[in-house]
Amino acid sequence: MTDVLASEFLKLRTVRSTFYLLLALVLALAAGILVAYLMTADYDRQPPEVQVNFGAADPGMVVLPFGQFVLGALGAFAVTTEYGTGMIRTALTSVPRRWSLLLAKTAVVAGVSAVVGGVATLLGFLSGEWVTGDRPKPISAYESFAEALPTLLANTASLTMMGLFGLGLGFLLRSTAGVLVTLCGLLFVLPGITLLLPAPWNDRLYSVMPPVLAPQLAGELPGAPLGQWAAGLAMLAYLAVALGGGAAVLLRRDA
Repeated sequence: MTDVLASEFLKLRTVRSTFYLLLALVLALAAGILVAYLMTADYDRQPPEVQVNFGAADPGMVVLPFGQFVLGALGAFAVTTEYGTGMIRTALTSVPRRWSLLLAKTAVVAGVSAVVGGVATLLGFLSGEWVTGDRPKPISAYESFAEALPTLLANTASLTMMGLFGLGLGFLLRSTAGVLVTLCGLLFVLPGITLLLPAPWNDRLYSVMPPVLAPQLAGELPGAPLGQWAAGLAMLAYLAVALGGGAAVLLRRDA
């Protein structure tokens, strides 16, 4: 099993798409820092009665949605590139026990997603603190690292979930284009559509969309339809559906 893990990690870190996806995440962080800087500069020019109505200059608000898409795509590419080139047959010949291949890919994608997600969220927090300096709330998102920690952990969990969700979709759809369209719909299209529904279904359905599970898990949205435990269970449900469906396809269908 160790050799299979090493092989999967080697494949993931050497394909060109991994570099471009991580570069996209770096650019998203840079964009978040720019937005935070512009918000802070505008904040400094406003009178106190206007300043109290500002939102937080938090680069993480830009990093999270784009990071979810990037890591979802990263997880998918760990599978779909092999199906696209036909290398999946070589992989299954080398590792005839399909469960071993599935577990190895899952472990590698989970580890990489957790590390990348954790670093991205931490850098988002640190850069936000650097931009806002000693300014008080609301322009500063957090008063201390301890206050930010639940959000950082929830964001990391959400990013890790999306990496594994993309992996499951990759096994299920076997198509890079299909996975990317599904991720775009789930992250950027469906959340907006749910808000157009009549009450109370708009709030109920919006609350189970991946972009808002992290703040509910961190307890940032008091009065939200989902509590912290329910948000965590919703994340696990996404994983169960994607990885369960992907495992069924891998084990039952020919490569």
